[in-house]
Amino acid sequence: MTTPWNRFKQAARLGEPEPVPVALIVDSPWLPGYAGIDTLDYYLFPEKWLRINLDLMARFPEAVWIPGFWVEYGMAALPSAFGARIHFYHDRPPSIEPVTTDISHWANAPLPDVHEDGFMPLALRIYEHMESRLYADGMGIKMIAARGPMVTAGFVMGITDLMMGIVTHPAEINQILDKITTTIIRWLRAQLDMLHEPEGIMLLDDVVGMVSLKHYQEFVAPHLQRIFSEFNGLLKIYHNDTPCAHLHEALAEAGFDVFNFSHEVDIGKVKASMGHRVALMGNVAPLDLGVRGTPPEVEQAALSCLDKAAPGGGMILSFGGGVSPGTLPENIDALLKAARTWRKPSPSPTSKES
Repeated sequence: MTTPWNRFKQAARLGEPEPVPVALIVDSPWLPGYAGIDTLDYYLFPEKWLRINLDLMARFPEAVWIPGFWVEYGMAALPSAFGARIHFYHDRPPSIEPVTTDISHWANAPLPDVHEDGFMPLALRIYEHMESRLYADGMGIKMIAARGPMVTAGFVMGITDLMMGIVTHPAEINQILDKITTTIIRWLRAQLDMLHEPEGIMLLDDVVGMVSLKHYQEFVAPHLQRIFSEFNGLLKIYHNDTPCAHLHEALAEAGFDVFNFSHEVDIGKVKASMGHRVALMGNVAPLDLGVRGTPPEVEQAALSCLDKAAPGGGMILSFGGGVSPGTLPENIDALLKAARTWRKPSPSPTSKES
């Protein structure tokens, strides 16, 4: 039987399944509000976390949830292991306070232990427990995720100091990013070890979109390539919804299979610049349409995306980023309807010379 997940995998490998799969990144910015519970309860009570994720599958059976059954504390898991102060709230994900902006501190800091430090061991324990239950019920967790090296560095030392350090202390910044990259790989592997049959990883790093092409090649590309090359055989998704058209061609060589990107960039232009090298996951506006739009507006925008990027394969319909807080369920229904009803345009007839 062709399942939504199987169609997602086919599209991720640049195939052309029918209908086009719909996949959405969902986590604690949206899920607690969607379910009508306190954000702290979503983090603290695994049974509520499990029920919300199961109910999501029942409510939208045609959708693929990325990564799905995600054990996360907002963006805090990795920064917490480096000693960042985490501030929790009842109605939104936690905020993260940088530890120190002293570049020399981070250049010499020891690597955290992903099995003992911060929130990571708690997340691993929940993964282990819930994976056993889900696998026994014939489901299991297929994908895990981590924040990327640039966004993690920005959380622990501050975005401004990270960006200034690229110019003023390039050797130290690369050393810091290398340490964080090592930790990310260990964190992803530790999560994968909790699963019976893992099929994919997702890396999220919007800060990458803030650098120039020159600085991307020097400070980012080696670390992204190192991470993705560690997980050959698994599907690899990269999320970066900072508009960064100047990086698209270079990003296509990073080693991931699926790119989830900003709605502010035309999906047809992204396909033209990245070529048939990675699948595209987008590109309906998450806030202006997902939250504020009507179902007909979402459906029309989705059909436009499909017209531009679905022919030829490698297309996964989604919002241009994660599902924003306040996204209406009816607007997700509209994405799914667009995918069901869209048809590939027939080739134009060619005139024959007499």
